[in-house]
Amino acid sequence: MKLLRYGEPGHERPGLLHEDGTLRDLGVVIDDIAGEHLTRAGLERLRRLDPAALPKVAGEVRYGAAVGRVGKFICVGLNYADHAAESGMTVPDMPVLFMKATTAIMGPDDTVVIPRGSRKTDWEVELGVVIGDLARDVAEDEAMAHVAGYVVINDLSEREFQLEHCGQWVKGKSCDTFGPIGPWLVTRDEIPDPQALSIWLEVNGHRHQDGNTRTMVHTVAHLVSHISRYMTLMPGDVISTGTPPGVGLGMDPPQYLKPGDVIELGIEGLGRQRQRVVAHERDRPAP
Repeated sequence: MKLLRYGEPGHERPGLLHEDGTLRDLGVVIDDIAGEHLTRAGLERLRRLDPAALPKVAGEVRYGAAVGRVGKFICVGLNYADHAAESGMTVPDMPVLFMKATTAIMGPDDTVVIPRGSRKTDWEVELGVVIGDLARDVAEDEAMAHVAGYVVINDLSEREFQLEHCGQWVKGKSCDTFGPIGPWLVTRDEIPDPQALSIWLEVNGHRHQDGNTRTMVHTVAHLVSHISRYMTLMPGDVISTGTPPGVGLGMDPPQYLKPGDVIELGIEGLGRQRQRVVAHERDRPAP
C-alpha cells in the first residue's frame, strides 16, 4: 500500500494511492497515518478495505508529510562509506545516531527556507524507515517485523550550525523545513529488499547524488535492532538511514543551496520530492 496525507498544513487528511493512480480518502476510516494504524494489525485492517469503495479525491492536492504525529525523528550519520570519505570522516564501528527536531518535518514539495544568516545549507537524500510495532531491544533477525514501511527523506543540513556552533549535530539538522518526508509511505511488503534501491538527488537539474542503498554500512535491520537497544521505538517513529556521496559539503569547493534553487530527489519505488528554496524573511532584501 501507498499511504499518504494530503491537504493544507495542519489540516491534512489520511489518504491511499490506489493502484489505478487515483487518490482515495481514508479519513472516513482512520484519523491519520500515525500510531496504531501503522502497526501490523492496523495495516492489515487497511489492507482489507476495498480502495474503490473509498471516496475519490479530485483535483490537485498538496501532499503533507507521509507520517503524522511523529514521536521521534532519529538520524544515522556516516552510513555510506563513500559519503564519510567525502566529509573527511572515518566510518565508525557502530552507527552514529542523532536526533532531528520533529518541528523540521514538512511535506515533500513544500518550500525550503534557508535559516537566518545561513551560509552553508546542504542537501541529503535518505531512505526513511517508519516503525510499525513497538520495538524494544529486538534482535536483528526480528527487526524487520517492526517496520511499517519506507519513505523518501531530504535530511537538509546547515553545516556551519552542525560543525562550527559547538555541541551535537542536532543544531544543524533541526531548522524549520529541514525534514521533508514523503510523498507517501510504501508498506514493507511492497519493498522486498530495502538494500537494493537506487537513490538520487538533483539541484537545478544537475545530479549530485546517484547511489544505491546496497552500499549502506549498516542495514535497515541492523539499524532498527541497534537503535532499539538504546531507546524504545514507537509506532510512527522515523529513522533516516544516512546519505550517499554527493552532498555540497564534499565538493571542491563546497557548494551550498541559495534562494531560487530547486531540489529534486527520489528513491526507487518510493516516489520523488521537489522543493523550491527561499531566503529567510529576515534575510530578504527590503521591497
